[in-house]
Amino acid sequence: MVGMTDDERAAIDHVATAPMLAQVEAWSAINSGTRNPAGLAHMAEVLAEAFGVLPGELALVAGNTAQNVAADGTVTVLDHGKHLHLVVRPDAPVQILLTGHMDTVYPLDHPFQTLTTLPDGTLNGPGVADMKSGLAVMLAALSAVEESPLASRIGYEVVINSDEETGSFSSSALIAQAARGKIAALTYEPALPDGTLAGARGGTGNFSIVVTGKSAHAGRNPDEGRNAIVAASDLAVRLFALRSPTLAVNPARIEGGGPNNVVPDHAVLRINFRPADQDEIARAQAALDRITAEVAAAHEVSIAVHGSFNRPPKPIDPGAAKLFTLVKECGADLGLDIAWRATGGVCDGNTIAACGVPVVDTMGARGGAIHSPDEFLIVDSLPERAALSALTILRIAQRGAL
Repeated sequence: MVGMTDDERAAIDHVATAPMLAQVEAWSAINSGTRNPAGLAHMAEVLAEAFGVLPGELALVAGNTAQNVAADGTVTVLDHGKHLHLVVRPDAPVQILLTGHMDTVYPLDHPFQTLTTLPDGTLNGPGVADMKSGLAVMLAALSAVEESPLASRIGYEVVINSDEETGSFSSSALIAQAARGKIAALTYEPALPDGTLAGARGGTGNFSIVVTGKSAHAGRNPDEGRNAIVAASDLAVRLFALRSPTLAVNPARIEGGGPNNVVPDHAVLRINFRPADQDEIARAQAALDRITAEVAAAHEVSIAVHGSFNRPPKPIDPGAAKLFTLVKECGADLGLDIAWRATGGVCDGNTIAACGVPVVDTMGARGGAIHSPDEFLIVDSLPERAALSALTILRIAQRGAL
């Protein structure tokens, strides 16, 4: 631990005593799939108790409503869990944001529900890496900061949302509001197994496009029908042709249709866009509007587009570069070689970066195989990553700048 002050060493010693593994085991045993309201309510209460040891005002808030487009085209309001929001020392001279999510991709009826310690010492279980361990790392780091003489210099907000895995539609406004006036932000998605961080990220847009045609007998009077499946397929092919090195387009599913002897009057196209920059968002949105109108006219159907480009791209701008450099310097003092690389994935770091706030969004523990039954946590990385966060936060407090 070269280049550190006595106060910084004390903080590192403090995180080493935090009960992170026990927290991960307890929290991962709670099914908190995004569409499991009861499990999310339980998880929120457990986290509120755990984070309640920190000073400040803590609340569980409902967030905005989010919509779901069903296979039959009907639009309903989704149930979602509450989001944890903690505000500590809002009048301190330096302000940062820390975010994480309590939801996982594993629904209540998913077969992956148990924890297993593997022969190599890693922990296999639902959400152990993404991101119950990240929440434990965040709490350990903040608890260490609170024991430091520098604590009075820094204030922070914590947002732990309940819908990150489905796009944060309910919580994005809360995150954006919390990002205002912050000098930097840390988000606790897992680092890669070798410790590499996510650097630049592309954006994403998810759409459900409802096509309404006209049914008719497939043999007696097919020309009087308007085939919604054919129109949706044409739409998918035309939109797929928009792809470029800076725009991925994935028509993922067409739902609808019925008996073979009926011209289908209904279809829903599910499609995902991955733009690398804001220019591609503008191009994709304009093309989506134009192609939708063209297909509707060509097939004499009506088309309703639901969805949005909900997560903008996250470039490495000068502010983000400074924050990454600071994290790398802190890592070096801890004996860690911190590197980062661009990724095609998205997270709440995209939303924060769009607010003009520098963010490193993979400050969680090291792990891998997320979103699968092979998900694992490298247990030894818990104190390592908590120390990295604590040191980063303390140096931001000390410098008052990146």
